[in-house]
Amino acid sequence: MLLPPKYRHHRHCQSTLWPLILKPRFSSSTVPHQCRLLPDCPSSDSDSDVLSFLRRAAPSRSAVFYWNTLIKRSVSLQNQRTALQLFDEMRRLEWVPDGYTYPYVFKACGDLSSLLTGASLHALALVSGYTNCNVFVDNAAVAMYGRCGSANQAQQLFDEMLERGVFDTISWNSIISVYVHIGEGRRALRMFEKMVSTGDISIRADAVSLVNVLPACASVKSWRRGMEIHAYAVRRGLLDDIFVGNAIVDMYAKCGLMDEAKNVFDRMEVKDVVSWNALVTGYSQTGNFDGALGLFESMREKGIELNVVTWSAVIAAYAQRGLGYEALDVFREMIVSGSQPNAVTLVSVLSGCAAYGALDQGKETHCCVVKQFLNLEGNDPGDEMMVINGLIDMYAKCKSTVKARAMFNSIESKDKSVVTWTVMIGGYAQHGEEASDALVLLSQMVSDEYKMMPNGFTISSALVACARIGALRVGREIHAYSLRNRYDDAIVFISNCLIDMYSKSGDVDAARAVFDSLAKKNAVSWTSIMTGYGLHGRGEEALEIFDGMRKARLKIDGVTFVVVLYACSHSGRVDEGINYFQNMKKDFGVAPEIEHYACMVDLLGRGGRLDEAVDLIKDMSMEPTPIIWVALLSACRVHGNVELGEHAVNRLLELNFENDGLYTLLSNIYASARRWKDVSRVRLLMKRAGIKKRPGCSWVQGKKGTATFYVGDKSHPMAKDIYNLLDDLIHRIKKMGYLPETAFALHDVDDEEKGDLLLEHSEKLALAYGILTTASGVPIRITKNLRVCGDCHTAFTYISRIIDHEVVLRDTSRFHHFKNGSCSCNGYW
Repeated sequence: MLLPPKYRHHRHCQSTLWPLILKPRFSSSTVPHQCRLLPDCPSSDSDSDVLSFLRRAAPSRSAVFYWNTLIKRSVSLQNQRTALQLFDEMRRLEWVPDGYTYPYVFKACGDLSSLLTGASLHALALVSGYTNCNVFVDNAAVAMYGRCGSANQAQQLFDEMLERGVFDTISWNSIISVYVHIGEGRRALRMFEKMVSTGDISIRADAVSLVNVLPACASVKSWRRGMEIHAYAVRRGLLDDIFVGNAIVDMYAKCGLMDEAKNVFDRMEVKDVVSWNALVTGYSQTGNFDGALGLFESMREKGIELNVVTWSAVIAAYAQRGLGYEALDVFREMIVSGSQPNAVTLVSVLSGCAAYGALDQGKETHCCVVKQFLNLEGNDPGDEMMVINGLIDMYAKCKSTVKARAMFNSIESKDKSVVTWTVMIGGYAQHGEEASDALVLLSQMVSDEYKMMPNGFTISSALVACARIGALRVGREIHAYSLRNRYDDAIVFISNCLIDMYSKSGDVDAARAVFDSLAKKNAVSWTSIMTGYGLHGRGEEALEIFDGMRKARLKIDGVTFVVVLYACSHSGRVDEGINYFQNMKKDFGVAPEIEHYACMVDLLGRGGRLDEAVDLIKDMSMEPTPIIWVALLSACRVHGNVELGEHAVNRLLELNFENDGLYTLLSNIYASARRWKDVSRVRLLMKRAGIKKRPGCSWVQGKKGTATFYVGDKSHPMAKDIYNLLDDLIHRIKKMGYLPETAFALHDVDDEEKGDLLLEHSEKLALAYGILTTASGVPIRITKNLRVCGDCHTAFTYISRIIDHEVVLRDTSRFHHFKNGSCSCNGYW
């Protein structure tokens, strides 16, 4: 074990090695001058002289301690392989190791995680008579097995020690440390309970025991057990020990009990940088940004040396708040100070870059990683993979998925962990145009070639991808997979993603079934199902969920009210929405933010109350942002208000907000008013600004996967059948009263030609394909990358009366369910 020097003792040893070194047990006349000076001359030249003498001298039991000193010195200097080479040479020269030799070589094996060598040396110690009777050797062997990851062998040896009565407090500390080292916190706590309940007065938990077991409390979030150990430390007078105090602060911080951690910290008479770091890290990990920064500044004011842990905690705090540039500034300051970053630092910096989409800064950090971290001697391969995973995540979140995939592909299959797969899948899932690649990668991950078991985060990322592209069939398969493999630890997280996936893939009833099946629901669960009902225009159910959330005494925050107002807007509940908005501050203590005002402008605009929307904007307590004016412009498009639409566009241009959607909306408003010169002027402005209108694109799920269609698309193998069917459908619904809404054919041509243009809209082509390839009675699910065309909406309503399918259309705004001649939106779209 790596313990502070003051703790290296046990009751079976009446003396330690240093008295032996200082007082040799043989005559000085038998030992060379160099050997007598060895403890006082820790130089390589002195060691070489002594080693040279030992190679020539006849083996002597009394001189073995000089071999031990050389081996010990190599271990303390982190030259573990040299230590083992010295041991091999010692035995080759027929020197016999003693009870002090084995602990040092066991430690070398543990540091190298060399189980095979360690087990061989343990066997040698056993046949030499130094185990099962020498507690010093046995304790070192237990620790060695633990550091080599072989807890079973460590436990077996420990049990034999108990059976023979050859054990002490250090023996218990060693086995507890084994389980903490391998992440078995609960096993460590059980062993500690056995230790304190042995009834043996000589076996009492000491400071080392507490320093060992408190991290186990933290790892399993067992703060109650941690409090009991804290009380034990107080009763035994161990709290004055700085190592114990630091461990208690760290335990409370990792359990999220920052008030308790701060209380212990304040009562510590002696503090070191570890004490401060435990608290700074705790504030950072619990999201207390101000607490972390405040403590960081206090450390600077008091002149406390900042180490890599301190810097990493502050960088992580900034990154978690999405303050990527601030995180980078602190990182640069850290480098200037001369502190070398570790894996945690670099991952935090990369996370900050990813949060802010700072690709250039991410590339700079990548260069730093290559120069100062990767492939350095002594690096932990696990740490290197953690940083590489962070790089993949950064590139993917910065929309450089080609670079991220290149890094992913460069890693050998055997070195790819579940985290590596997950960050790449998650990167694809965040970008709608690449979400299908996430599902392909998941399929490869679980294939017979790789046989990698996804974790809860992998499943959730894949479900996000399904939600992005409306891949209901794949989403159902992933749902079934998660049920078969019982992701109990992540059940709430996965279930929330399932609710979101089903809602955004058109099956809000399945989303409600998942919600109802959840034994434990959190605020995200309630908000997700509420959002789902809002997307599908089912405002009444959304508000029922809101009432249920209130009765469950869950915190109602600003996000909740955005969802409530959205649901009211998309179901025509204008007065209810106004009431919620006016009372959110008084009843719930939530002050309206810019997002709530945008929802209200949208709500009033959809309801045709444009004057009230304008008055609301004028009365805002903050400056309107582009989201406000876009909401107003969209309402002007629906109601054909040219003058107000132009006003909204002018405000947007003043805010330097330009994209294809802005110009398209204005062009549509002019086209509806048949102001074709203005339409041409808008298109010319777009051309001069280098802005291209996104082409309308719709995709529909068929028997053989997903088919994609663009406006006027004739590239599909079934194009002839698709257009013939559309001609027939349009002919039939015209007899039922359908009149093409030629205002949506945004070209200055005659009405007959406009009708032909309307026929070629991507959503109509997708519908025809769906009818041709979908079994009778099965819903046809279509997704469009833009807002659905008004004429297509009307045509779908008529067509739903003559086909045996429910048509579920998802556009950028909401869902439309067409069935038996009506749409679920009731005109609020």
